[in-house]
Amino acid sequence: QVQLVESGGGLVQPGGSLRLSCAASGSAFGFGAMGWYRQAPGKQRELVERIFSGGSTNYADSVKGRFTISRDNAKNTVLVYLQMNSLKPEDSAVYYCNAFALYSGRNYWGQGTQVTVSS
Repeated sequence: QVQLVESGGGLVQPGGSLRLSCAASGSAFGFGAMGWYRQAPGKQRELVERIFSGGSTNYADSVKGRFTISRDNAKNTVLVYLQMNSLKPEDSAVYYCNAFALYSGRNYWGQGTQVTVSS
């Protein structure tokens, strides 16, 4: 059974940094694209940054130069990190990890982790 477990959210001051982690497991053939999405109150969920199994990435213009996604393809668990620097109040949202499971051909979501940027 596919599981995505997120960690690393919290409260940070503007200009600060946070690192989010997501551990994905349970897919017999591993995972394809994995990424981070976010949803602020009253807004739609949006892509923040995504990384493909070969290492290529795409990201939202709003996080260019500030956020970096990385991936560690271990044997049974894939770890995905989102390093967030120079955080702004508008980055405040619930951040969700997403993973495409190669065996089932389905997308899976983590439970979400709150990021709040405020002084």
